[in-house]
Amino acid sequence: MKGDAPSAAGWHVGPRLSPAGGVVIAGADLSAPLSPALKEAILRALRDHHIVVFPQQNLTREQQFLFAATFGEVEPPRAGKRHAVAHILSNLDEHGHLLAGSSPAANDHWHTDKPYHPLPPSLTTLYAVELPPAGGDTEFANTAMAYAALPEEVKRRIAGLRVVFSPQFVTDPRRRTAVAHPLVRTHPDTGEKALYLGNHAVGILGMPAAAGAALLGELLEHATQQRFVYTHRWHVGDLIMWDNRCLLHRAVANYDRARYRRVLHRSLVGGTAPF
Repeated sequence: MKGDAPSAAGWHVGPRLSPAGGVVIAGADLSAPLSPALKEAILRALRDHHIVVFPQQNLTREQQFLFAATFGEVEPPRAGKRHAVAHILSNLDEHGHLLAGSSPAANDHWHTDKPYHPLPPSLTTLYAVELPPAGGDTEFANTAMAYAALPEEVKRRIAGLRVVFSPQFVTDPRRRTAVAHPLVRTHPDTGEKALYLGNHAVGILGMPAAAGAALLGELLEHATQQRFVYTHRWHVGDLIMWDNRCLLHRAVANYDRARYRRVLHRSLVGGTAPF
């Protein structure tokens, strides 16, 4: 698939990166305000490819926040944190020491960002600041493709089901109540249906726990087959923007986390209630 012709401003949309999605927009400077043409090209690329890679960026945390804010309200920082800056995601503790372990909430499990909120984020931007010399990739699974590939019998079986997401990861204890969203959600812009599940999903509303867990496990295994997955091999300066409404993602633990730093900055763009 061919990309678009270069724009007068010098940026260029490349060909699709994989059958599962992804496209590069090269030559764009995201530290500056977006032109209407570039913003429209980004929105079109997200609609068509779900994952957009912007290589060779040089962004402060404030600039990344402002770029994300071009597309909607950006998630505010936690209490006590700096305002209007991208969040830091890393394998470091608060003192800058390497963390080699993992946790149930770790990014190396398949997940979509913050589905345990009533209004989960629509878009995520992630910017590579420090990387191991090799590895530390991110994988994306296209859950719209996965849904489309399900047998019609399974589609009928799961229609109308609601998946319960654990509230344990909500930072504000006053808001830790379980949230249920459609297991098959409809994209508000395209009308395309996609599976909505992942590491934070703990059951199916109204279904016995064992049966719900089994169904979610089967669907997750189906949705993360390699034919539905794009793997991004990071370079410092890459910024990736992706659509949480039709993708799962995970960090790949294919490097020595006890030896190498992996630091990225993230901003989340607010979304609407899944339907």
